[in-house]
Amino acid sequence: MLKENKLSKFYYGWVVIGIVFLTLLVSAGISSFPSVLIQSLEKEFGWTRASISGVISIRILLYGFIGPFSAAMLAKFGVRRTMVFAIFLMLISLGLTPFITAVWQLMLLWGVLGGLSTGALANVLGITVANRWFVKHKGLVIGMLTASAATGQLLFLPLLAKITSENGWRNAVYVIMAALLIMLPIIGIWMRNHPYDKGLAPLGTTEIVKPAPFQGNLLLTPIRTLFSVTKNLTFWLLAGTFFFCGFSTNGLIGTHLIAACGDSNIPIVTAASLLALMGIFDLVGTTFSGWLSDRFDSRWLLFWYYGLRGLSLIFLPYALGTGYTQLTVFAVFYGLDWIATVPPTVKLTSDAFGKEKAGMIFGWILVAHQAGASTAAYGAGFLRELLGSYTVPFVAAGFVCLLAAIVALRIRNRKAAALVAA
Repeated sequence: MLKENKLSKFYYGWVVIGIVFLTLLVSAGISSFPSVLIQSLEKEFGWTRASISGVISIRILLYGFIGPFSAAMLAKFGVRRTMVFAIFLMLISLGLTPFITAVWQLMLLWGVLGGLSTGALANVLGITVANRWFVKHKGLVIGMLTASAATGQLLFLPLLAKITSENGWRNAVYVIMAALLIMLPIIGIWMRNHPYDKGLAPLGTTEIVKPAPFQGNLLLTPIRTLFSVTKNLTFWLLAGTFFFCGFSTNGLIGTHLIAACGDSNIPIVTAASLLALMGIFDLVGTTFSGWLSDRFDSRWLLFWYYGLRGLSLIFLPYALGTGYTQLTVFAVFYGLDWIATVPPTVKLTSDAFGKEKAGMIFGWILVAHQAGASTAAYGAGFLRELLGSYTVPFVAAGFVCLLAAIVALRIRNRKAAALVAA
């Protein structure tokens, strides 16, 4: 059925994008909170940095692992129901956290339940919504939503660090819960699953199409999708470079930069402010990356992003030992590149496998990202205890990024949808 969209001054898809943007911002802020907790938990309970890093590592891994299954949930139950369910799980995880007394409780609430619930509201959600509502400006929209996820991790940190420093970490937990409670009615009232719900076509088209019902099993369909691409070199190159991406961003810098600053006698609020500064520039850099991915070869974008990130990480140990000016330079430069890799990676995934499969396949690529982040989160904490500093993890991550830059150029920029089983 072909219909012309009624001319209007405002497309409702932008309201949907705004709600998803705010939800991802809050969810990502929750994901970043453990990095603020490291020193507080060490002091209060006497837990080692390696054990706390282990909890964060499991959280990051499950955050990624839930991605493909989240894509299936979004297709089967709808975006609004999935978002509400995930927020309820977050509230349970947060509400019980102030009463913990042992590492295993932190692992259960923050590592397992927190990882799965925040992972359900991650990049797969943004990609699913962008693919449904937008043809025109899709790269820009994906860039905006990706930036919200990374920026939320960073912008929340100064507030949470200040509350933790002045009023204790438990009060910071209550602030996060309040933000989630504000989001619940907004999602319930204004969120929509598909343009068809509003009688609209995706922006950039004129065809109003009823969404096809989800076919397959909620658990088996994502696994079958994974098996269908395991012989595809493009998939493995995208997953491999994204492993390096996670290794060098939320797993390393997002988890350990505040603690590394503490080792250099930099106050926790100042360190969190550096991450917030990264968040501001990430919002600019990743949104601009989405715009660029609509216009330029995504492989070369990845080459430059990974290469420049690698150089900045090699520079970081020098900046930590020199002063605030050098750290500020690092924060600005690294922030622009924090997760700018996502829009071109999504573009290459959609081009290779088609937009129908892109969400679920990207979910598996995101698993690789979080596996890399999980490795860095635990590995950096272990090496810090072993060697007494973060210099080796930071420099090693820099060289890993330089390797990723070279690998990115080997990704084939062509359709491979025929290779994916229906």
